[in-house]
Formats: sequence, structure tokens, C-alpha cells
Amino acid sequence: MLYTLQCFMKKSCNFFLFLFISFFAICLVASVSLKIVALPLNPSDVSKRTLMVPSGTSVRSAGKKLYSEGFVRSPAVFYLAARYPFIKKILTGESEPFVLKSGVYKLSPSMNLKEILTVLSSGNQEYIRVTVPEGLTLSKIGMIMQSDGVCSLEEFMYAARNRELLQKYNIQASSFEGFLFPDTYFLTPAMAAETVVKTMVENFFEKFSTVKNTDSLSGSELMEKVILASIIEREYRIASEAPLISSVFNNRLRRNIGLYSCATLEYIITEIEGLPHPDVITYKDTQVDSPYNTYKWAGLPPGPISNPGLVALDAAVNPAVSDYYFFRLVDPEKGNHVFSKNFSSHVENGNSYKTKKSGY
Repeated sequence: MLYTLQCFMKKSCNFFLFLFISFFAICLVASVSLKIVALPLNPSDVSKRTLMVPSGTSVRSAGKKLYSEGFVRSPAVFYLAARYPFIKKILTGESEPFVLKSGVYKLSPSMNLKEILTVLSSGNQEYIRVTVPEGLTLSKIGMIMQSDGVCSLEEFMYAARNRELLQKYNIQASSFEGFLFPDTYFLTPAMAAETVVKTMVENFFEKFSTVKNTDSLSGSELMEKVILASIIEREYRIASEAPLISSVFNNRLRRNIGLYSCATLEYIITEIEGLPHPDVITYKDTQVDSPYNTYKWAGLPPGPISNPGLVALDAAVNPAVSDYYFFRLVDPEKGNHVFSKNFSSHVENGNSYKTKKSGY
């Protein structure tokens, strides 16, 4: 009986020892296998490619995308390392919880799993540098956003006419035309168009607040200044002349004389009629029936005709004091104008109606 019990215990010990050794061996093989899978997919390929991680992407989906685009050896291993700290410890030596952050990242097949996890949890995104020149219209800014891969023109135009968004910024208009500040922006691919518009509008108000004598402007006065600035932006070529051009327009407004701005006719031709930008304005153009035609109607047009920069905005709010009522471009190369007090002097200065290019 005792001998039988000893044999049984011996066999049991051997069995459990076998199980322990087998388990240890399996764990060792699994650990080594996981570490191999965590190695770079292609150590010699150091080229970097863009990986987009949209907001709301799950870890499992990110793993599948990393695998399909050639960054990791196994989507399952990525998932395990990202979800379970003890697996991450085995594979990378670090056990901190992984948090996947949406964005646009630059990754390389030469990166190992640890490096990829670090990048995707850093939030240090790749950005697109987008430069918006002064004087562009909504549609032309939208074209830049589309060509640079930020958002589509259609999405941009929809966001720029979003009534709820306009109300949020207390802009009494049908669009953000005039309120998208020309500047260099660092945006991300496939960025929400509404976010792009909000970024540019908030930049407008921040920059506009630096202009003297803007603190006490009412909502309607702000709109008037932006409309005027949008015209000045499309007329001036030399910054020092902008306040003088503003003085001409202000003198005309006070006397209820038409502004006679070729820039407003350009807006009708390109933005309302959808025709190519003209090199010159003809007499026929001055007769077009539109509320934006400042040759036909006195006062400001119903809305901005471009998105002005700081020079034009400052000139609109702080015009020079003069008794000029006319100005004309005299040197297309240098961009300077001649200013006149009366029509006869204006005629003597020439009859050219050359336009200022839109910049895009």
C-alpha cells in the first residue's frame, strides 16, 4: 500500500514537473515569437509614409491599418501590446498603458513596435503648412484647402456658409467672406472643414483686435469696415497707399458718390458669374446689374468681396485724411497710384482699368 502511494506521488510529481516545464517552454517560445513579431517589418526601408488615424479609431482597427499599409508584422500582436500592459512589457520593456491618439503621423517600416506605439500615443502629429494670401475669396481659399489635402472645396464652402457657426461669432451675413484671415496655418489632412473655418475666423478676430480704434465698433460698424477693407485689399498694391485709397472711398461714401471700384466688378465676374479673372475692366462690365456694382450704385456693396489682411483692415478703420476723390494705377510694375481731387485731373491721369490679380 505504501509502495503504491509512493509510486503514485512520484508519477504525479513527474507529471506536474512535465507540465511546468512544458508551460515554461511554451511561454519562452511564445515570448521569443512575440519579440520576433515586434521587430521592424523592413529594417532597411527608412522611408517615411503618412498614416492617418481618424478620431474614434479603435486599437483593433488601427492594428489592421498598420498591417495593411506595411508598418507591422501582425495586427494581433499590435492589439495585444496596445491593450495589455504585461504584453507590452514583454515586447517593449515598458508597461505604461497605451492611449491611441487620433491624428496624422509619419511612420517607417524600419520602426519596431515600441517606436510605433510611442509615436501613436504621442499626439505629435504631422501638419500641412497652408499659406493663404491676402485678398482671396472663399472659393479660392477652398481651392487651396482642397489642393493641399486639408478638406474638399465642397465641405469648405458648406462650413463657410454654416448659419449656426455664423451666429456663434455674431456675424450678420450669409457667409464668412471677409472674416477668414490670410495667414500661414498648420493644418492636418482630412481636417474637419468647420474646424478650418473656425481657426481662420478666430485668427481674424485676434488680429483685428490689434488694430487701433476697433474696441467700440458695433456689429454693423464692424461689417462695414470689413466690407471696405475687402475692397481696399483688392485695390492697393503698396502698403503706404492703402490709407489714401481708404480716404478716397470714405470721402465718396460721405457724399453718397459711387465708389467706382474695379475690384467689385471683378468679384461679380469671377465669383457671381463664374468667369475667368479679367485683365481689364470694360465699359460693358461697368453696366452689369448687380448690387455689387459700385459703378452703378452708391454706398458699400452688400458684403465683402475678399478676405483682407491687416494692412487693409487698418486702413479701413483708420483712413488717411485727404480731399482726394479719385485714384488710378500709373505703374503696373511698381504698383503705385496717382490721386486726384477732381474728375478733370483724374481724366488727365489716364483711363486705364487694369485689375489686380487675385493671387491664386
